[in-house]
Amino acid sequence: MWRDAGTPADSFYEVRPECTDVPKTTFKIKAGKTLSVRKWQAAFSPEGYLDIGRTLGRIQRGGIHPLIRGEVWEFLLGCYDPKSTFDEREQIRHRRRAQYAVLKEECRQIFHLVGSGRFVTAPIITEDGDPILDPIVLQQTQQPDNGMASLSQENGTYSSGMVKEVDKKIIQWKLTLHQIGLDVVRTDRTLVFFEKQENLSKLWDILAVYAWFDADVGYCQGMSDLCSPMIILLEDEADAFWCFERLMRRMRGNFRCTETSVGVETQLSNLASITQVIDPKLHQHLETLGGGDYLFAFRMLMVLFRREFSFGDSLYLWEMMWALEYDPDLFTVYEDPDAPTEHSEGSKGKTKSIRQCGKYERENMKSRAKNAEAPLPISVFLVASVLKDRSSKLLTEARGLDDVVKILNDITGNLDAKKACSGAMKLHKKYLKKIQTHDQSIP
Repeated sequence: MWRDAGTPADSFYEVRPECTDVPKTTFKIKAGKTLSVRKWQAAFSPEGYLDIGRTLGRIQRGGIHPLIRGEVWEFLLGCYDPKSTFDEREQIRHRRRAQYAVLKEECRQIFHLVGSGRFVTAPIITEDGDPILDPIVLQQTQQPDNGMASLSQENGTYSSGMVKEVDKKIIQWKLTLHQIGLDVVRTDRTLVFFEKQENLSKLWDILAVYAWFDADVGYCQGMSDLCSPMIILLEDEADAFWCFERLMRRMRGNFRCTETSVGVETQLSNLASITQVIDPKLHQHLETLGGGDYLFAFRMLMVLFRREFSFGDSLYLWEMMWALEYDPDLFTVYEDPDAPTEHSEGSKGKTKSIRQCGKYERENMKSRAKNAEAPLPISVFLVASVLKDRSSKLLTEARGLDDVVKILNDITGNLDAKKACSGAMKLHKKYLKKIQTHDQSIP
């Protein structure tokens, strides 16, 4: 049902009444600015082609109405080509749902709780592949039909379905399942939506299947924060999975870990470079305090400000970022090169129009000819903008890293998503200008 213009988004993402200290959402649905259901429907031709340029402008001005947020996100994240028809998208959706069903069944065959409506929060396997049969695991993995899991073994197989594993990929996957469970029960628990066991289980299933699907990255803490909105906005589990998978294609580099480094360190290094150019005095002060690695900004970049904004405002922030960064080549890049061509003939072989790009991407397109380096994500400039806004406070009050963290923690619930994006855009423009001036001054 349509809510009146000016209605806060909190009315769509109900918070449990006992959670009184949750930041209130400042995002309001504004007639003429927010992308409404009517404007969204009017953006499609009779065949289903989407006028993405006009849609991006509307999102950048006032976000997306919560009623259509999920389906708009599918376009913003590159699940669908704006130049595809209604029929083509339906075929793609059908194929992806079937593909997800196959993946999920594959996981269920390996561990029977996948798709059962239940999940584990205790380790089920050792690093050597032996099943762990402590009381918590037995309780969580018991078969629902007999009410009790038996410790007996027949031919080396436990009646709970747990066996000794020798396959390294399976061992690695099973080692993550309880961590996913622990994170699932902690994710967005202030929302009424997650009071239902079926929604918690859906989140666990998607993350478990993703960890199997993308074994190189597997599962890392923070992914549940990125996935949670998908299952709230998209009713079908398979659609939510593929939307999350598209988001992870953008962000999986942050979660890639080696024995010596974490993927997000690249972005932290970029943040340091930006701050050094934009606010050298602040950068020097942070270095003096031992914060030159910018690890205090780790969480902001890993989970895209989910902790700094209310739930509704974080969704508003995300969609504005994606609209600003939108590149019409997303769909082409993201599709499996071996899969049949699914987008329309009209989208082939054409140079992308600058009008179809987000505002941030347009700036990058202009500077690309002058700068061979890959463009930085807008999220890095968002963090830089937050630091810039608090520069004087950090310079005068921060006497150690604990002070830096405290000052940045104080922003929780006090950030305006639209102003944050606007600040990031200004900083991005200023940064590009300074870099170009610096490059031109080098003989």
